Amino acid sequence: MTSIRSISTVVPSEPTPSGLLRLPETDQVAQWTHAPLIYIYRTKSNNTTIPFSFEAMKNSLSRALIHFYPLAGRLHWIEGGCLELDCNAMGVQLLEAYSEAELDELGDFAPTDAVRDLVPKVDYTTPIEEWPLLLVQVTRFRCGGLCVGVAISHTMVDGRSATHFINSWAKLSRGYDLEDVDMPFLDRTVLRSSEPVKTPRFDHIEYTTKPPVLIGRTDANEERKKETSATLLKLTREQVEVLKKRANQDVVGVTTIRPYSRYEAIAGHMWRCACKVRTVDSHNSQSTRARLEVDIRNRLKPSLPKRYFGNAISATVTPICLYEDLLSRPLSYSAGKLREAIERMDDEYVRSALDFISSQKDVSGLRSSFHIQGYSEGPFLGNPNISLGSWIGLPFYDADFGWGKPIYVGPGLLNMDGKSFIMPSHTADGSLIIALRLQTQYMDSFKKIFYEDISVSLAKL
Repeated sequence: MTSIRSISTVVPSEPTPSGLLRLPETDQVAQWTHAPLIYIYRTKSNNTTIPFSFEAMKNSLSRALIHFYPLAGRLHWIEGGCLELDCNAMGVQLLEAYSEAELDELGDFAPTDAVRDLVPKVDYTTPIEEWPLLLVQVTRFRCGGLCVGVAISHTMVDGRSATHFINSWAKLSRGYDLEDVDMPFLDRTVLRSSEPVKTPRFDHIEYTTKPPVLIGRTDANEERKKETSATLLKLTREQVEVLKKRANQDVVGVTTIRPYSRYEAIAGHMWRCACKVRTVDSHNSQSTRARLEVDIRNRLKPSLPKRYFGNAISATVTPICLYEDLLSRPLSYSAGKLREAIERMDDEYVRSALDFISSQKDVSGLRSSFHIQGYSEGPFLGNPNISLGSWIGLPFYDADFGWGKPIYVGPGLLNMDGKSFIMPSHTADGSLIIALRLQTQYMDSFKKIFYEDISVSLAKL
């Protein structure tokens, strides 16, 4: 049981710029809810306590907000379902909590109900102007360990920007000053659609087409209601390399192709496994597609400034595929379909996507996958489809607040069937962790097939 000991509103420790900021299209189509993250810190030996000072955390957060002052502001709705930022320095929320449990009781920290209690709750029934854009809950456990649970507005940041802020705050908490290389680039006008808005040059199927539904259904309502479970899957460096080799050895008749990446191989394997277990209630002629987010910082010409602070990601989807093709063809087929979706995202396509978003009378329908369990609006990304997020390159484990590096960083919630993230592990040895939510009826079979197929591949190498 977790009890809240205190709640503080933390504002920038010095005056910061004020006024209204129009947010670019990439922010407008991001979820208006708060992305939940947990950072777990364990003591190095038994019967010891992490030397934690709530006041020190509060003071360093106040200093961090001088440089990351947009997080201390508030959002409000404007015409067309869009959001605008009021840089009014109303502050962020910092909670101090205590748990009678021990860290070991949380197992591997999969995003279950127990883990959700470690992330601050946002009351979405209140007006959006009242929501802090950042809430942090620091929970001390009976064993002496700590969890820093973060709920941060996805309208304001993507994963890279969120990590940039957390790591900068941690640096201040350790007693260091921020240097020029730590400073965020806050001018979001560099990632806005052209004015006047140009006519989109592409179809933008990621926004204009709905994901497939199960054969015989007209919508996904029945699938939304089914029980789901969350799990963590762990991949050793050897298992990661096995999947990469398998994806690249399966390429037939192509000699100049750039080798498939870790992400493409693992995500392609996950997509195939999901199709394989779902055929229990479907059949091979079922259509499916995968959704992913692409970091566009270096895909634009010119590239975005270093340390751009905001959402610099854009959604993309694979072509619609059949279960039969994904399961009968080699891993390179699913990896290739993912690459097709990724490589579409060049400067011309992304600029066209910005124009497409800006041309909409109401952008509300373009948002999806809110961080609310069972949320029923927006497209359903689950059965027979899948969402394959990548956090592989994010420097999660640099978040040392003075207690050492975290032993685990991951999502505090996966909100729907088919949602997943591929993440680094704290060992920094090439091993990876996958957070996945799937319909409960398929979870055990998925885990079994996921590892069995890797073992078969290893035996053949």
